Amino acid sequence: MGPFYPADILLPQNMEYDKWSVVACDQYTSEPDYWKRVAEITDGVPSAYHIIFPEVYLGDGDEKNRIKSICETMRFYNDMNYFKELTQAMIYVERDFGDGRVRRGIVGCVDLEEYNFKKNSKSLIRATEETVAERIPPRAAVRADAPLEAPHVMLLIDDEDDSVIGGVTPQNGEEVYNFPLMQNGGSLYGSRLTRDDCEHVMNALDMLADKKEFRKKYGVKNSSVLLFAVGDGNHSLATAKTCWDKIKKTLTKAEQQSHPARYALVEIVNLHDRSLVFEPIHRVLFDVEPENVIDEFIKYYDKNASLRSNGGQRIRYCYKGKRGSVYVKNAPSNIAVGTLQTFLDDYLKKHKKARIDYIHGDDVAETLGARKDSIAFLLPAMEKSELFPTVIKDGALPRKTFSMGDAREKRYYMECKRIR
Repeated sequence: MGPFYPADILLPQNMEYDKWSVVACDQYTSEPDYWKRVAEITDGVPSAYHIIFPEVYLGDGDEKNRIKSICETMRFYNDMNYFKELTQAMIYVERDFGDGRVRRGIVGCVDLEEYNFKKNSKSLIRATEETVAERIPPRAAVRADAPLEAPHVMLLIDDEDDSVIGGVTPQNGEEVYNFPLMQNGGSLYGSRLTRDDCEHVMNALDMLADKKEFRKKYGVKNSSVLLFAVGDGNHSLATAKTCWDKIKKTLTKAEQQSHPARYALVEIVNLHDRSLVFEPIHRVLFDVEPENVIDEFIKYYDKNASLRSNGGQRIRYCYKGKRGSVYVKNAPSNIAVGTLQTFLDDYLKKHKKARIDYIHGDDVAETLGARKDSIAFLLPAMEKSELFPTVIKDGALPRKTFSMGDAREKRYYMECKRIR
């Protein structure tokens, strides 16, 4: 049975949950005003904001002090009994977006021994997108001395019959939180699952992981089972895996079995949940000459690229109020984002002053692309039905291929777990 289990979950107690819970650290990276407002809301009160590293602050020159403060605050919260512990628990979660959509999930832990984030991994838990190696060290620096983890990882299951999450009865469990989220995030409800429901979840996942049924479902032969595809938080989970691989070298086989760092707290979500929408992630280049970028894009793909339709992949762009498209036939990737990213990686190597950001939302990307010395590339959304078959057959997709909803729909930090 495995690799998803009940966990010893820490929940904040005797505090304002709407100030505790904040959005994932990798959101709003080009909108510092958002995080400034979060800092104002959480000033002087216990909050997950004080134990995470918002990526908007990466490269600001204060990283060491920020990491030191995060770890000290974690220890303080832990020592002052700011948490209550739910032992061997799973939590049923409902995220109400306030527009009629409700995303359902279950929080528990996964065994990192069953996860491999390499592109052609055959593990039960796999990355859906390329893992960027340079994004791991800053996160690992936090985790190296941290007594706790506060995850925003969401793992997807391909469960058309809704046999896992749809089979639980959260009303039979104890409500553990129910509150509005800050900054138009909607609201969050959580209920501890009964022991029977926990058993149901693990048994239903075992059914999804049946090798014979898996191969029949996807029409593949001799393929290893993919049970969980990382939907959000891949770099956080990759950091947990990297740190665990380092820790386990210092442990005996017996110690490795029960060490808390071996297990990472996650939320599992059904790919077929009606609320779950795949949004494209656009690219915006800063400190560039937009016309030059387009010229080099055309040159990069030579005779296969054109500003006029040639039957190839279409990649839209905008800058300074201008709009257009580059068309690439005989593209190196089956999806437009892969074709674009291949060029952008080469461009950024040659233009050291240029910067890139990955943006959720058409309006935000277009606004940023309209700035001086900037250009935005607007990408189409990926179909959800393409995800599992593509990862099974081709491995991880190009990084930042898709987003599960826009920035405000990302997971908000709530639960914690000890890792020491």
